[in-house]
Amino acid sequence: MRIYKNFDEVGEIRNAVVTTGSFDGVHIGHKVILQHLRNHADDIGGETVLITFHPHPRKVLYPETAGKDLYLINSQREKIYLLEKAGLDNLIIVDFTVEFSRITSVEFVRSILLNKLHARKIIIGFNHHFGHNREGDYDALRKLGSENGFEVEEIPEQDIHNESVSSTKIRKALLDGNMQKANAYLDHFYIIMGPARPSNIMLAEIGFPSYTLQVEEDCKLVPPNGVYAVSVKGGTTTQKGMCFVKKNHESPIDTLVEVHLTDSNEQLDNKVLSLYFHKRLREEKTMSSIEDLRKQLIIDKSQIDELLF
Repeated sequence: MRIYKNFDEVGEIRNAVVTTGSFDGVHIGHKVILQHLRNHADDIGGETVLITFHPHPRKVLYPETAGKDLYLINSQREKIYLLEKAGLDNLIIVDFTVEFSRITSVEFVRSILLNKLHARKIIIGFNHHFGHNREGDYDALRKLGSENGFEVEEIPEQDIHNESVSSTKIRKALLDGNMQKANAYLDHFYIIMGPARPSNIMLAEIGFPSYTLQVEEDCKLVPPNGVYAVSVKGGTTTQKGMCFVKKNHESPIDTLVEVHLTDSNEQLDNKVLSLYFHKRLREEKTMSSIEDLRKQLIIDKSQIDELLF
């Protein structure tokens, strides 16, 4: 997958089949759109293109209202990883600003989709809007397409019913700690990626050495405090892990995410780890002694051994 940070970087794209959107979560509805892109690109010997935005438009346009408490399912690193895994050919990450938001839908189509990308086909989800004040829609695109020689497809609502509801439902499931429900909507395991460093001497002293993962973006949605069964990728293999989450509501960037490898002593210092969340085992508990904590962690580990193979 080729990644571009602005439209001037973009090289030649063969028979571009294009869509736009934030694609937070790269969830099951997004994958419907990406598969449509892939099918149409293959039919015309073309390449798939997604134009996405960073920061999220709501964070820029409504910082004190709709964007203030908006937490995102993916960091940018995670979104890039998931889009590449989904088979996207070209990703264009637009630096979203107030100035960019003022581009009209007509200008966006003509100056970017046509002049920069030479789009052959544009595919949008049901009821998708774009451009200044969300003035652009399927009818406007189809009219521009007939005037400028490109095709437009709107994916029917029944084919993409998850698209309009999944992000909200996923966020709620994650905030409730219901990882199985969130994973079902995502069509993959919820993921946290970040560089790791050794941490928590006390846990190491009772037989549970751990790593702390840096939460890289303060708007990254992290599930509630507790202990989670996770798979850990970052070393030579994917391993079983026990993840501890302790959220700092005053400073989200200081939220503590720690992981103990249950069956390995592999050294992962300073490596970027990917944690795949399977299940929340329990809420955070206050232990009366270190020995009580050790006994509880042994119980937690046995649950993970039964859950993950």
